[in-house]
Amino acid sequence: MPLVTIIIPVYNTEKFLKNCLESVVNQTYKNIEIIVIDDASTDQSNKIIKNFEKTFKNIKGIYLSSHFGISIARNIGIDLAQGNYIFFLDSDD
Repeated sequence: MPLVTIIIPVYNTEKFLKNCLESVVNQTYKNIEIIVIDDASTDQSNKIIKNFEKTFKNIKGIYLSSHFGISIARNIGIDLAQGNYIFFLDSDD
């Protein structure tokens, strides 16, 4: 079971998303799960998430069919989190 869950809501941030996910997977601490919630992006964000999911076992992509907003996306991540600690990261950080 992961100790830390990182929740990343995503909405149309393809310009920043790859760097964001690379920074998370390149952390020295490895006991993490990464939940990335695509809030019905209309850009290529979902393809970037899927590529990372294929490469990293600790990344789980969630793909919403409608845009609900950051609060709902974060709450979905909380519901799915298995870690003892939760960290929120914005996809444009």
